[in-house]
Amino acid sequence: MHWYVDVLKKYAVFSGRARRKEYWMFVLFNVIVSIVLSIIDNVAGTSPVISSIYSIAVLLPALGVTIRRLHDTDRSGWWVLIALIPLVGSIILLVFLASEGKPGVNAHGPNPKQPAAAY
Repeated sequence: MHWYVDVLKKYAVFSGRARRKEYWMFVLFNVIVSIVLSIIDNVAGTSPVISSIYSIAVLLPALGVTIRRLHDTDRSGWWVLIALIPLVGSIILLVFLASEGKPGVNAHGPNPKQPAAAY
């Protein structure tokens, strides 16, 4: 759960790097919360009001962690726009997000896997 909260604490931080674990744990928790809220919406008969509010609330943190994840693979955050290409773009972005980060320091900061004392 702390992976999710850590991303929310960095609400609109688009600089730095994010580990794969940080990104995918955020995605997992986000999907679980979205499903639960959709079920609550259906049971309450409120259309997708609650789940829509949640989706809007986590839009910036999700974008921030995605850009930081791309930075970890030594790519610009602008690569997130490749998802706008139907089908192929989403697959390419998924591969980028699932690939291992570059070891050591890159243009976007130190490796988040290594302890800070190693620098």
